[in-house]
Amino acid sequence: MTTRFDHAFTKIERPFAWLDLDALDENILTVQQACEQKKIRIATKSIRSVEVLHYLHHHLENTQGWMTFTAAETVFLLERGFDDVLLGYPVMEEASVRHLLKFVKEGKTITFMVDRPEHVAFLAKLGGEMEVIVPVCIDVNMSTDFKALYFGTKRSSLHSLEQLTPFLEYVKKEPFIEVVGAMGYEAQIAGVGNKPTNAIRGKVIEAMQTQAKKQVTQFRRFAIAHIKAYFPQLRFVNGGGSGSMSYTAQQKEVTEITVGSAFYAPALFDQFTHLQLARAAGFALRVTRKPEKNVVVCHGGGYTASGAIGADRLPAFYEPSQFAFIGLEGAGEVQTPVLLKGKVVDVGDTIYFRHAKAGELCERFQVLHAVRGDRYVGPYTTYRGNGQCFL
Repeated sequence: MTTRFDHAFTKIERPFAWLDLDALDENILTVQQACEQKKIRIATKSIRSVEVLHYLHHHLENTQGWMTFTAAETVFLLERGFDDVLLGYPVMEEASVRHLLKFVKEGKTITFMVDRPEHVAFLAKLGGEMEVIVPVCIDVNMSTDFKALYFGTKRSSLHSLEQLTPFLEYVKKEPFIEVVGAMGYEAQIAGVGNKPTNAIRGKVIEAMQTQAKKQVTQFRRFAIAHIKAYFPQLRFVNGGGSGSMSYTAQQKEVTEITVGSAFYAPALFDQFTHLQLARAAGFALRVTRKPEKNVVVCHGGGYTASGAIGADRLPAFYEPSQFAFIGLEGAGEVQTPVLLKGKVVDVGDTIYFRHAKAGELCERFQVLHAVRGDRYVGPYTTYRGNGQCFL
């Protein structure tokens, strides 16, 4: 399965990160079809490479700008010609926000995320001092509270219309704030796979997601209608994510879907039964030891993912039927023992892996080495290769 990789990457020193452009193109088509007529906003957090972001923008139809993850990252991208940027999270860093507001005054389209009066007051103060109207997007919490279980993410403080009303009234009084968008991100659908290793858990997740979809559909429509009663000139309503594209595409009030992870197809997205994605990115390690007949040791490999600690945060093998981690060691900082399950591997050979999450892979490498077919295409610089580290 990896012969073409070995051929393309024969002169590249290990470890390195790889990008399969054929697989990336497949995923672009899958995303395009799943989102149907909705605009697609590309999540930079999941890509973390200016060159790959340009590649996506060039090959995707119907794009609607970018969703960034910090103020400093947004400045970095704007300085490189990007525009129509939605900051996906509230930011409270004064120097970077002042820099962003200069771009707003120059005509760039930049939208800040808010869900608390503190966010609004901070932006309004800087907007007043700089004499610029600050565009904002109101983030409404779409998580489902089953009482016994909170199903979703702890993010926005706006859980209900009762909480939304006083917030909207507060925002409306701020002369230097303009509400241009709203977001309702259904994390419990978009970011939770329904095919975990535990089959019983998968059935429970599937049942909860079915119920959550009904609640999200109803509440988001009510919430957006409520926001429009105060701010009728909304430019966009953002929703969804890689794991919920087909569902979100059917939601009438949503005008754009944020997509990021689906392009690289990290290992966590193998747990979605309705997603057929091609493995587009990962990393390669050199085998440097063979302490036993059926055990080899790779140099490096401890590239684990963020989130709740669990086995699903470990990297995954590109050929999962051929290899396994050793339970007491896992993926190590300087060496990773690997149990061989059939494939013959010797010292000097290469084993290919995938990161559990998408953009976090790029925090470990300065470039993504791209391949098309069995031909080496060249390096695509990551944020790290640009000398950047945002989070």
